[in-house]
Amino acid sequence: MAKNKSQYDSTLNLPKTLFEMRAGLPKKEPVMLKDWDDNDLYNQLMKHNEGKPQFILHDGPPYANGNIHMGTALNKIIKDIIIREKNMEGFQAPYVPGFDTHGLPIELKALSSVGDKKKDISKLELRQICEKFATEHIDIMSDQFKRLGVIGDFEHPYLTLKPEFEARQIEIFGEMAKKGYIYKGLKPVYWCPDCRTALAEAEIEYGEDDCDSIFVRFHVSQDPNGTLAKHGIPMDKTYFVIWTTTTWTLPANEAICLNGEFEYSFVKIGDEFHIMATELVKSVMDACHIENYEIVGEPVPGTEFELMRYNHVYLPKEGTVILGDHVTLESGSGCVHTAGGHGVDDFNVSQKYNVPITVPVDDGGYLTELAGKYAGQRVWAANKTILADLTAAGVIMGQVHIKHQYPHCWRCHNPIIFRATEQWFCSISKFREDVYKAIDTVTWMPDWGHDRMKGMVRDRNDWCISRQRTWGVPIPAFYCKKCGTYHITDATIKAVSDLFRKEGSDAWYKYEAEQIIPAGEVCEKCGASEWTKDTDIMDVWFDSGSTHAAVLEERPELHFPADMYMEGGDQFRGWFQSSLLTSVASKGCAPYKSVLCHGWVVDEQGKQMHKSAGNGVEPSEIIKDYGADIIRLWVASSDYTVDVRAGKNIFKQLSEAYRKIRNTARFILGNLDGFDPNTDCVADDQLQDIDRWALAALDDLIANTNAGYAVYDFNKVYHAVYNFCVVAMSNFYLDVTKDRLYCTNGAGRKAAQTTMYKILVALDKIIAPILCFTSQEIWDFLPKTEGMNKYVVFEEMPKAGQYAADDAFKAKWAQLIAVRDEVKKVLEQARAEKTIGASLEAAVTLYCNDAVYDLLNSIPMDELADLMIVSHVELVKGEGGAASAVEGLGVAAAHATGEKCERCWKYSASIGTHAAHPTLCARCASVVEA
Repeated sequence: MAKNKSQYDSTLNLPKTLFEMRAGLPKKEPVMLKDWDDNDLYNQLMKHNEGKPQFILHDGPPYANGNIHMGTALNKIIKDIIIREKNMEGFQAPYVPGFDTHGLPIELKALSSVGDKKKDISKLELRQICEKFATEHIDIMSDQFKRLGVIGDFEHPYLTLKPEFEARQIEIFGEMAKKGYIYKGLKPVYWCPDCRTALAEAEIEYGEDDCDSIFVRFHVSQDPNGTLAKHGIPMDKTYFVIWTTTTWTLPANEAICLNGEFEYSFVKIGDEFHIMATELVKSVMDACHIENYEIVGEPVPGTEFELMRYNHVYLPKEGTVILGDHVTLESGSGCVHTAGGHGVDDFNVSQKYNVPITVPVDDGGYLTELAGKYAGQRVWAANKTILADLTAAGVIMGQVHIKHQYPHCWRCHNPIIFRATEQWFCSISKFREDVYKAIDTVTWMPDWGHDRMKGMVRDRNDWCISRQRTWGVPIPAFYCKKCGTYHITDATIKAVSDLFRKEGSDAWYKYEAEQIIPAGEVCEKCGASEWTKDTDIMDVWFDSGSTHAAVLEERPELHFPADMYMEGGDQFRGWFQSSLLTSVASKGCAPYKSVLCHGWVVDEQGKQMHKSAGNGVEPSEIIKDYGADIIRLWVASSDYTVDVRAGKNIFKQLSEAYRKIRNTARFILGNLDGFDPNTDCVADDQLQDIDRWALAALDDLIANTNAGYAVYDFNKVYHAVYNFCVVAMSNFYLDVTKDRLYCTNGAGRKAAQTTMYKILVALDKIIAPILCFTSQEIWDFLPKTEGMNKYVVFEEMPKAGQYAADDAFKAKWAQLIAVRDEVKKVLEQARAEKTIGASLEAAVTLYCNDAVYDLLNSIPMDELADLMIVSHVELVKGEGGAASAVEGLGVAAAHATGEKCERCWKYSASIGTHAAHPTLCARCASVVEA
């Protein structure tokens, strides 16, 4: 306390604690983790909370393929804060981590590992290599999650490759097939020519690509309705103008689609006539840089052109003019190039008119003989060669080189194509209304999640669930060798499920079809009984989308439906959706009661993190520099419902905020040295008014943080805790009580210690879900009463109301603090004028009207002086001093009279009244003599 040594320093009750000012978290945290592991913290916590209501947060399985990043850290820490808080709130909240272990990245890694031998290994051998790669990162990632302070059953995680999981997945598939929701058919799907497999919408990402936007003329060959003749247009000089950005799809053109609701014009350029939507004539001419043109005659309804025929631009075939309401006036010419093999709308309208579905592209993205002279060219290269030839042939009316958003494969990040192939689909349209009803039963956080999910389901008719790969759960379908019809029955599903539960899905590749399918099964179409097996695997989203059955219903410590699913916002098209669809299809309800989502992690400027940009930050770096608790504080301090910024400057700032919270705890612990809460706590009626104010402030903190935790608004919790520590405690209560703590030994000191003890016990519980390491460190230093647990996470969250103050008390103290603030302003002015140095050198005169006088006079003068941190306060009725913002108050400050006490530094007229202690005030002398 003193700058210069005093003989009385040893008589002061200065703070004393081994709780360090410097956190040293990077070294301390691993020691705590070992203790938690040695003492089986997670399982003991579950046992401790046995019999309480359950809260099930179901873990979405991350892909087991590498080290965690900041996005993974954000995700797992949010979950852990929820799990810890629920376990302290009166629930038993188990956490079973999961890992997604099938899929293309692992298969490609396995293929790469065998090099040139990949053509010689069997599917079964490849799957065995895949399993090795799939499991090698599970322990690594689990350790990284635990290093963040995440608790859970990491000894028994769920894995999508486990036999019991695969068996339940087959049963889900079977239930959906039984209801008619699963079918096989030819449809255009997203296709990755590099990965050589179909993709679902959830596996698509968009990126900017260069392309040529072209307008192409198709020559009219037949006019069965006599439309051209009726309008005096010569057929041999008439063309339909289409627009496309995918030149490589022109070989697949079988139709041109118009909208029957639109009007079309004949645009004469030179001596040739071009048909296009009337409203788009100008934009087409501008795009083609054609200035000299003429619109001939009146506009014609699109219906009049239906079933006209035209010649393909280079292949020896004709196409048909058809009508479709998917044709819009937003861009192009109003005449849509229609290739049913390469687009969903094109496919659907082609089916309606029985237009051929042509697919002149193989699974590697190479044009076939159906593309004529371009066979063997990859589609991206063919774009240029086809365009060059058509330009030379005079059929290109105009072209513009543009950049546009184009779909890419989320695995290899290369552009994909639409390609009609035989695939397995889940028909969402058949149970869409049931999905809508299920969506309405869920609590979505944020609430915009409701409309987002509903919109995604509304815009999706089919889910392509088959993949042309090896590492995954096989499609459990058999085919009749005689007629080729696929065969799925209750009996076949049970046989496959039982087999997988016993041996895993490798058995599909180990046995022949006849060894798997039950005896007596016959083809429902032709009656034959010889079979082959399907060669596709299921979409990995079907894997993870089955966890509600394979995990929630299989694990005895969990239940269906889950109380919460919590993942990133991208999972509305991924896990949230696939889980919802499989659950509604198989069980008729949503698999979750609530859905909470978070945003992406971006850099300090709000840009996406990329290794190549050098703007990334790894959790391991932050842990090394600051400790995991700082990452956890970062999560809690952020509004995670939007994109969250991360960077070294942000973590440095957070470390300062952390230090203020830590030092508040350290100050209290230091002043609890020698305090035994079992014997030293005083009754409430022995507390000073300011102690009651501090406990009332704690009660408000409890109410605010409980409200924040209740809606998973950890940002609210963080700010409430930070403001309480800095404003209510450090800047006010702890500052005001220093004299009582340091310089006295009586009931007043014990009252302050009792108050601070209650505050720190409650505060530590409040921060425990967030600062899991620091809170346990504080807990270890806190003196215990009977019934307190070894680990703070075993405690119950404090409940608001125990220390609540009435409105009159709050109003009184709001006024007192306002008076204190005005006094501080005047003291600052006196300090600037060199009237005083430290505030204890001051004596303050407060000029009051009757109301302010009565308020201040209700406080003992020594307590009022302590409140202002001055040596003396005098109350005077009437006007005087400097005007203040408090009505009826004037403030004047002067240097205190008397001499300075060597021990407490207060100025007093009682200095030297005790002969043995001539430099002490009467109070300090009595304390020293006691």
